[in-house]
Amino acid sequence: METELDGEVVVVGGGVVGLTTAVVLAERGRRVRLWTREPVERTTSAVAGALWWPYRIEPVALVRAWALRSLEVYEDLAARSEESGVRMVEGVLGETGLDEVDTWAAARLPGLRAATAEEYGGSGLWARLPLIDMSTHLAWLRKRLVSAGGVAETRAVADLAEAEAPVVVNCTGLGARELVPDASVRPVRGQLVVVENPGIRTWMVSTDPVSGEMAYFFPQPGRLVLGGTAEEDAWSTEPDPAVAEAIVRRCAALRPEIAGARVLGHLVGLRPARDAVRLERERLPDGRLLVHNYGHGGAGVTVAWGCAREAAELASR
Repeated sequence: METELDGEVVVVGGGVVGLTTAVVLAERGRRVRLWTREPVERTTSAVAGALWWPYRIEPVALVRAWALRSLEVYEDLAARSEESGVRMVEGVLGETGLDEVDTWAAARLPGLRAATAEEYGGSGLWARLPLIDMSTHLAWLRKRLVSAGGVAETRAVADLAEAEAPVVVNCTGLGARELVPDASVRPVRGQLVVVENPGIRTWMVSTDPVSGEMAYFFPQPGRLVLGGTAEEDAWSTEPDPAVAEAIVRRCAALRPEIAGARVLGHLVGLRPARDAVRLERERLPDGRLLVHNYGHGGAGVTVAWGCAREAAELASR
């Protein structure tokens, strides 16, 4: 009889969390099959900015550990950025001072310093962080999964019970709302504008202290990604032209050259928010093992490798 440890593992969900989890399991010698509703290039993760920094994710103490484990991986991957899509890029975290950064980050990121007045017109933190080109990174993860013997299939799942394997790992993000079901998972809508890069090499994240509106830009290969929004419980995936105009306007207030940049496209993603990440295991009525790894909000990229390793441990006990 096939046991959990020598049987197949089905990972449901093909975003960055599901793909990374599948890679970790496959590279540990497990037989892995990844089921993704959309091709990986069309998942929510493909829309991500994607700067390494915890955002809209709880619980804080666990997030720090997951994020630091992921940081180690991204630093290594940055040595082969063209292949992995990961680069170490400098930029400014606005409305953040050195005294506001917890020791976990200050100790691990020795280059942190206060931004100068020329770099940012307010209190800001200069940092060198991983910036991931998701179009490259997701394809690289899928290739790495296949190289480790895993299989990636485009398959919609209406019920987790469809995965008839000794171990099932649920990385369905917002889909967990219906599949588990878990009504505590809700969307936080993010809209982005992609423009031609007018020569900007650093990233910036800024939040208006009065309105709370965000403005950020990330230089990715061949383009500049502008954001953003964080609309609670908004389900529309259609870009709003008025929102797009406001995003460009806010970013141009930070860097005037953005105002004249040619628009290449518009993106919308629904962050899978939850009061806390669900990373735990449970026994199904038929005795099989189900591991949950979802609810990462706006920080799936930031914690992907840390959560993947923990999920793999839960799947292998």
